[in-house]
Amino acid sequence: MIYRFRVILDNDTEEDIFRDLEIRETDTLEDLHNIITQSFGFDGTEMASFYLSNDQWDQGEEISLFDLSDDGSARLMNETSLDSVVHEAQTKLIYVYDFLSMWTFFVELAEIVEETEGHDYPNLMFVKGQVPDEAHEKSFETYSDEDEFNEFEDEIDVDDYDNLDFDENWN
Repeated sequence: MIYRFRVILDNDTEEDIFRDLEIRETDTLEDLHNIITQSFGFDGTEMASFYLSNDQWDQGEEISLFDLSDDGSARLMNETSLDSVVHEAQTKLIYVYDFLSMWTFFVELAEIVEETEGHDYPNLMFVKGQVPDEAHEKSFETYSDEDEFNEFEDEIDVDDYDNLDFDENWN
């Protein structure tokens, strides 16, 4: 079977930037990584990872290009077939390329179709939009007003050990 993906660049422009790709379900995430980098004009030499995702695009388990873990336990792209992580019930991945620039892509399985004889796979089906020169800056939001949230504002004097009731103040 052939998986058809839409790969959307997370960007802050008004223009939609995406690629529609076809790839065999038995190909690896490394094969998908290669066609994504080529179709968006990257050289493919930077570190990259896929993350399993849910319908809200929450980042889940990481599957990386190289094993940088201390114990050698990282899940690797070249050892992970597409059909083992993407299927009708699990259609979304997040792809991050170049951890210094943080190019981020939303990868969604759009369709599963029969293989067409005479077609070469992977295949770039459609291109929309031009990749900007730089990835847009990610914002990591925190509480800006200290009064809005203060987890330690509970009026307990932690230096007064005799009056701290463990059971009463245990969360």
